[in-house]
Amino acid sequence: MNMKAIRLMGKDDLQVVSVPVPEFADDEVLVKTGGAYICGTDVRMFKNGTKVMPLTLGHEFAGTIAAVGKSVKGYKAGMRVAVAPNYGCGICDRCVSGNTHLCDTILAIGVQMDGGFAEYVKIPAPAVVQGNLSLIPDQLSLADAAMAEPLSCVYNSFERAALHPGDTVLIIGAGPIGLLHAKVYLMAGAGMVIMNDMNEERLAVCKKDEPAIVTLGPDGLREKLLALTNGRGADVVVTAASVPVVQQTAFDLAALNGRVIFFGGLPAGKEIVPLDTNIIHYKMITVTGTSRQSLRQYRTCLDLIAKGLIRVGGVVTASLSLDEAAQAFDLSVRGIGLKTGFHIG
Repeated sequence: MNMKAIRLMGKDDLQVVSVPVPEFADDEVLVKTGGAYICGTDVRMFKNGTKVMPLTLGHEFAGTIAAVGKSVKGYKAGMRVAVAPNYGCGICDRCVSGNTHLCDTILAIGVQMDGGFAEYVKIPAPAVVQGNLSLIPDQLSLADAAMAEPLSCVYNSFERAALHPGDTVLIIGAGPIGLLHAKVYLMAGAGMVIMNDMNEERLAVCKKDEPAIVTLGPDGLREKLLALTNGRGADVVVTAASVPVVQQTAFDLAALNGRVIFFGGLPAGKEIVPLDTNIIHYKMITVTGTSRQSLRQYRTCLDLIAKGLIRVGGVVTASLSLDEAAQAFDLSVRGIGLKTGFHIG
């Protein structure tokens, strides 16, 4: 039996092909994909290639269990599940502490092994036993459930920001991740959420989805921020754009005792950024960064979406079929709209 899959064959070489439905072992699970989304990581892999090719991309996805191996416990065919992609060895100190996403031998579905841009995807045994499959309540669509992965990455950084009710939050970057950051901070009681970007169209999309956001364009950011905050600056600054100058200027925009969150990583060759550490010193700024998400954070975000506390539908601006892979990746590469996904099955 064959299925459709979006396969990365090489650098800038993405093809929709017919491949066999994955065979699965006694301790593995086969999921029929229902919804999946393109991430910035997928775009980087598409543009730069990766160590494992050919490869079916897709690490943000949800679906319905099609079959389970005979030794699998707790899951059965027909269950609707969201799949956290990252899993570790399961026995090291990091894994035992609940941080399987920080394991030295971490693997990710859709990154080192075939992922969710296909009609079916195999869930490896370690991911099954570590709890990477989360059941979806009946009222939650597969499309919305698939958004738990990017939202939980955002939630990871949110937890480190130590938000206080009424704080002013500045988010630099009006992409899908920037909008998810805004949603989390608004839900949690931020007094003002300000979003800055060079792209006025993206700012308008974010503002339409979350009217409470204050949007600021590319010119005069510092002056406008100080005017909005009575000269204080932002209590939390989130760099949701992979641009070195954004990280450089973040400290000047932060208030006394502010927190700067490096969310977006920088491209190879641009990771060394000159910083005025005196600003950090004298303003007593806390600087942190985050990567991926824990399974606890993933399930928390799935619950937030299911309960309607965070609405993720507005983040998605295009939903295409697997056959339209070229168009979908073109939208993502060019930054048209926000989140682009696939409806499958």
